[in-house]
Amino acid sequence: MCWELRTRLLRALTAEDGMSTAEYAIGTIAAAAFGAVLYTVVTGDSIVNALTKIIDKALKTPVK
Repeated sequence: MCWELRTRLLRALTAEDGMSTAEYAIGTIAAAAFGAVLYTVVTGDSIVNALTKIIDKALKTPVK
């Protein structure tokens, strides 16, 4: 009886059943936040203007 109680207590203290779910939730939130920041940066005027200038410069470069 004492051995069984000790075994149950050790299992309860060392169990990590909920850890993977919490880690996935934090990872999902971080990925969504990163996506939102990336979308904001890419759709901003400075990035669009910079890409447009690069493309215009590439198209106007004379070929020798």
